[in-house]
Amino acid sequence: MDTEFKNPFRPGAGHMPPYLAGRETEKQEFGRFLVQDTILQNLILTGLRGVGKTVLLETFKPMAIQEGWVWVGTDLSESSSVSEASLAVRLLTDLAVVTSSVRVSTQTRRRVGLAPPAAAVERTLDYQALLDVSNKTPGLVADKLKSVLETVWTHLKPLNKRGVIFAYDEAQNLGDHSQKDEYPLSLLLDVFQSIQRKDMPFMLVLTGLPTLFPKLVEARTFAERMFHVIFLDRLNEEASREAILKPIDDARCPVKFTPESVKRIYEITLGYPYFIQYVCREVFDVWSQKAEAKEKLQPVPVADIMRKLDADFFAGRWARATDRQRDLLGVIARLKNCTSEFTVQEVVEQSGQVLDRPFSSSHVNQMLASLSEAGLVYKNRWGKYSLAVPLLDQFIRRQLEGR
Repeated sequence: MDTEFKNPFRPGAGHMPPYLAGRETEKQEFGRFLVQDTILQNLILTGLRGVGKTVLLETFKPMAIQEGWVWVGTDLSESSSVSEASLAVRLLTDLAVVTSSVRVSTQTRRRVGLAPPAAAVERTLDYQALLDVSNKTPGLVADKLKSVLETVWTHLKPLNKRGVIFAYDEAQNLGDHSQKDEYPLSLLLDVFQSIQRKDMPFMLVLTGLPTLFPKLVEARTFAERMFHVIFLDRLNEEASREAILKPIDDARCPVKFTPESVKRIYEITLGYPYFIQYVCREVFDVWSQKAEAKEKLQPVPVADIMRKLDADFFAGRWARATDRQRDLLGVIARLKNCTSEFTVQEVVEQSGQVLDRPFSSSHVNQMLASLSEAGLVYKNRWGKYSLAVPLLDQFIRRQLEGR
């Protein structure tokens, strides 16, 4: 039997960590949504990249299924939001995965006069069946989707299902396209609000970057009352310690983290789950090799790890910025409040102090809009901006120092 203890840490997009630390409050909060008979609120799970939104969404899934909910979902790519029709296809495709096992009876023909009774045949609610319902329903795409959902619930309710949860990750990719007369985001909100007002338990659970909720409210003002927002933040020091130590709490593990190394890892990562996994993986690899060679363990190799993290995580995002945008990001990284929120005026004033060619307010506004589209900053509903990537300010300062 292989008793080798492999590196348990898993940095990656949406990879389940070996131990999910510090999210009990959010799980309890989601549990309260599962007891809704009438859907009064839907859920948005938001936060910066690397805080564990996708992982937590996957943790919600078995909780919902255990409570009798049907779980439907996937990632929302930008192609899903090209048009109303493409979004409808996305919803029907995902719904068909869970309804295709439901058998329903249909009649092959109507009974006319003294003709024998129409023969009943069974079919499943697969994609083609859902598409047939949609195609036979007159009206707009919204009317067709409502008809499909009503039909599905007619057949799911007798099976003692509590309802259906449509869970979509990367939902910030949704949007309306007024220049093309296509409104897929508004369509989604209109359909689910209408269905929920008819007491049909179809719930939306959306995860995405902090740009998501303002985008929903901009599309439909009632979205502010339709959703409850959970903002995922970094882990506190205690939860971070658990995320570091629990995965290696095994007698076979060749590596033990000292209290000093745990504290150093927390200082490096600031409690962001992705970075905890990344740094711990690197430390584990280095120290396990030294333990196997019976060499003395050295302190956490911070400089080497950060150099690799820069190349693996930050460099690709930095490469998408123009030279002038990098100048602007450099100004932002020098702000005392760069890790929280900042205003255009603060950026303008700081640029006057550190740049030979300072920025005007209009120029900052334009560039921040471009950086927002690139996923490097985001604007909240109060007109303030924040960096969209954790530890990005530290990376930028390292680039400035290396010039």
